[in-house]
Amino acid sequence: MSLRNTRQKAAIRDAFELANRPLSTGEVLAFAQDRIRGIGLSTVYRNIRWLLDDGWLNVVELPGELRRYEIAGKNHHHHFRCESCGRVLELRGCVPALDKLAGPGFMVRRHELVLYGLCPSCRK
Repeated sequence: MSLRNTRQKAAIRDAFELANRPLSTGEVLAFAQDRIRGIGLSTVYRNIRWLLDDGWLNVVELPGELRRYEIAGKNHHHHFRCESCGRVLELRGCVPALDKLAGPGFMVRRHELVLYGLCPSCRK
């Protein structure tokens, strides 16, 4: 596995840093192609795998959706998926006492919450 910095890896990191939201491989590819001519999907997949192994990225999985990725190390948060443009955005924080929904006797170890609707751009 090569962990050296390359122009391709830098362009892929830039995609996540500039977007500041979870991205699909297709979104990363589109961003990287604007900066590096000829970069391919296999290069994006390979670099995402390296960034996951390095702990720089986390996987974001939404039910019935393709995997997306976001920068690791963020505070606990949830996601919003726009039903019009398909973008996934990060929500700030978490609903207090969400674990109480499970009821007495249950031990909640983790949870995911996804909201669906229209983002501000698509509402216009």
